Amino acid sequence: MCRRLDIQQEVVPGIATAFGGGIGGTGSVCGALAGAVMAVGLRLGRRDPKERDAKAYALTQELRRRFEAAMGHVDCRQLTGMDLSTREGAKQFYASDVPRTVCMPAVGVAYQAVVELLEAR
Repeated sequence: MCRRLDIQQEVVPGIATAFGGGIGGTGSVCGALAGAVMAVGLRLGRRDPKERDAKAYALTQELRRRFEAAMGHVDCRQLTGMDLSTREGAKQFYASDVPRTVCMPAVGVAYQAVVELLEAR
């Protein structure tokens, strides 16, 4: 997204590092969706804490709706059917086809949705 938005910031990949596995492997919100929300903030986020954020919230709500409609859930544990917070669960995850059959499509859905929404605004 940084390339698409022409944002040159070395900190961005670092900020998104722990999104995987549903926020640090906890099974919470899918990291692909969290990353797409971060892209909304990069484009529409406040530059001053006093600014209103209604546009970013509305777009993020629609992004979430689209992601859930396409993927069925927004939480990693529900999407993958695995508990990545345990050593056994992580081992099972990496030995499975879930990264290819669930995670990569989730990244595609999140990317496509956020690009469409940002370009339409």
